[in-house]
Amino acid sequence: MRTALLQSSGRPGSTVENLKVLDEAAGRAAAAGAGLLVTAEMFLTGYAIGDDIARLAEPADGEAADAVAETAARHGLAVAYGYPERDGDTVYNAVQLISAEGTRLANYRKTHLFGCFERDHFTPGDTPVVQAELNGLTVGLMICYDVEFPENVRAHALAGTDLLLVPTAQMHPFQFVAESVVPVRAFENQMYVAYVNRVGPEGEFEFVGLSTLAGPDGVARTRAGRDEQLVLADADPVFLAGSRENNPYLKDRRPGFYGSLV
Repeated sequence: MRTALLQSSGRPGSTVENLKVLDEAAGRAAAAGAGLLVTAEMFLTGYAIGDDIARLAEPADGEAADAVAETAARHGLAVAYGYPERDGDTVYNAVQLISAEGTRLANYRKTHLFGCFERDHFTPGDTPVVQAELNGLTVGLMICYDVEFPENVRAHALAGTDLLLVPTAQMHPFQFVAESVVPVRAFENQMYVAYVNRVGPEGEFEFVGLSTLAGPDGVARTRAGRDEQLVLADADPVFLAGSRENNPYLKDRRPGFYGSLV
């Protein structure tokens, strides 16, 4: 499945403008043969927008979700987008996957919040593995800091995730996560990992870009730079099956030894 990574911070503070950016990117991605478009963390509203997070937060089935669904259906590709999800008085840092037909497939709430900024504005989710079937692949959802916990990604591997989507807001000086940690996660868990970042200054943060789609061999299939870009690469189920046969980490595990981890 050709996967498009939209490395962009959009227009922080404006859902309307970000929906326009998403629509334009979806058109370009579809024209390039993509079956899936993935955005960065909190793409629909902006990340470092303070109390506007709560003001702009919407339910998973709100107006913004309807607009993304219309975009997905019109361009004929699935879309995974980051946004602040409101559930009553609670706000989560979330990512939602919409099918190419405009159907809501899965919604994930970030389980590991990073730093005081996120803990001040969000409630952590409590479901570690969220998946959906898409174009013959089992697609899993995760957000940013979550991927830095090896147990998190291993849980997805054990649940059969083929392609892990990770919208992120990776900031300076932690670019080694994009450069080194993400490819290692893909290799040690025998899956594809799509890690999609924001770029440039925003509030107190400097986002580093470097979005990548890493394969189960630990090799980046595509790597963005430090500016706004739309990059594409393929997640190949045939290559994945062969890689899993040749690198049997999951078969060779000895869980009886791992009790001390919990």
